[in-house]
Amino acid sequence: MAAPLVIRTGSEAAPAGKPGLATLTANLLDEGTGTRDALALAEEVGFLAIRLGTFAGLEQSTVSLHTTRATLDSAMALMADVVLRPSFPEKEFTRLKNERLTGLLQEQDRGPAMADRAYAALVYGEDHPYGRSTSGVKESVESLSLDDTRQFWSTWYRPNNATLVLVGDLSLAEAEALAARAFGGWARATLPPAPAYASNRAAARPTAIHIVDKPKAAQSSFRIGGIGVSRSTADYYPLMVMNTALGGSFTSRLNNTLREVKGYTYGAGSSFSMRREAGPFTARAEVVSAKTDSALIEFMKELRGMRTPMPADELAKVKRYLRLGYADGFESTSDIASQVAGLVPTGLPLSTLGAFDAGIARVTAADVQRVAARYLDPTKLRIVIAGDRASIEPALKATKIAPVDVRDMRGRPVLVP
Repeated sequence: MAAPLVIRTGSEAAPAGKPGLATLTANLLDEGTGTRDALALAEEVGFLAIRLGTFAGLEQSTVSLHTTRATLDSAMALMADVVLRPSFPEKEFTRLKNERLTGLLQEQDRGPAMADRAYAALVYGEDHPYGRSTSGVKESVESLSLDDTRQFWSTWYRPNNATLVLVGDLSLAEAEALAARAFGGWARATLPPAPAYASNRAAARPTAIHIVDKPKAAQSSFRIGGIGVSRSTADYYPLMVMNTALGGSFTSRLNNTLREVKGYTYGAGSSFSMRREAGPFTARAEVVSAKTDSALIEFMKELRGMRTPMPADELAKVKRYLRLGYADGFESTSDIASQVAGLVPTGLPLSTLGAFDAGIARVTAADVQRVAARYLDPTKLRIVIAGDRASIEPALKATKIAPVDVRDMRGRPVLVP
């Protein structure tokens, strides 16, 4: 059985100057409760042979449980103990905080992480929740206190801000009784207003190339795109078809060109991160450094090419791929629970899951061309490339695709000689 508990709040609700708070709070939940320390919790998880995990993303925090039917009552009681009665031990807080700081330091030597951070900041700006990493930055993590985590938990971990998903051999009446036994004493509270997202006009700016310098890097990390759409968009199905053709499958245009034909990378792709608000569209690849300029030229060709009519055979192939592959996401109880839980932050109805096949079937070549023309504008892109500036900058300028500048991991301008 699978039982994720979804809190409809994540890192977007962190107070100003405190990015990383939501994830640190979630990580602390299973480090001790009022009746069990971290070791006792781990021993009971092992004894029951269950999986219990905690996680926080941009717009939700999740406590997940996977258990057998036979141990369901005991497992749910343990899950409720973690959610309702975390003890926030200072020793574990210090350990997790130090681990986070070490991880942030390590990111400074990882091209993909450097590109991801700079790209988000350049697309949305650092004042927008989508422009910041859920793990925070050095200054914000250093500023976090144990009281901050307690306050975040007491504010947002409330039953009127939560959805419990139960998937398995269980009737509705049994599920309601189980939830009442485990969480019946959970106190409601008045929730603060939903965080207001700062406006951002980065997508309207002309295309620019931003280099994040990683001296002597053997490869260049590409992130190309801009602000996309929210999950509730009416263009969801055409965008799924369009993106699958562009970079959403192994046989996509980007992967075929950059990997199979040119041999510049082990893989290239693209995606729309559809969130409560408009998330980013991103095309990406890790490319051998010597071919950085050539790879960018191919990226731009493929992005422009998507704006022309899609051939009938490609359209049919992509739609068949999506429709036949959709069932893979419902193979296990955990898969089904994940699909249902994914609807919670955006408020979409359960009927959304059953509408996929018909939605994809309705997509026409004209639909694909329309959304490509609307959402893939080669003249208004953020192009972020983390790599060896000394070797890639002259060639990138020579492409004359767009102006080139240098930024740091946070997307801030870097003055260079």
